[in-house]
Amino acid sequence: MFNLGDIITMKKPHACGVNRWEIIRLGADIKIKCMGCGHIVMIPRAEFNKKFKKVLTPAADVDTAEEKLYLPQNQIMRPNKLDQQEDL
Repeated sequence: MFNLGDIITMKKPHACGVNRWEIIRLGADIKIKCMGCGHIVMIPRAEFNKKFKKVLTPAADVDTAEEKLYLPQNQIMRPNKLDQQEDL
C-alpha cells in the first residue's frame, strides 16, 4: 500500500496548498513531510489510514533532482540502529 520514502496524497491539502507528502517514518505513528513547505506532521496510523488517498510516486521512482525537499531513504534514520547514529 505505502512504504517509507513514497510520495503520497492525502484527502485534503496542507495549509500551504500542496497535497504531496513524503513518508519519513512508519510505525504506530506515521510521520509525513509536506513537499511544498517542508512542514513535518506525525499522525497515528489509524487516522493516517482514514486520510490517505493514494501513492503518487513509489520511493524507488522518485527523481531526487526534481524534488528539492525530498529526503532520500539512506538519510532517513531508522529506529534502533546505533551504527547509523554514529555516522552522523
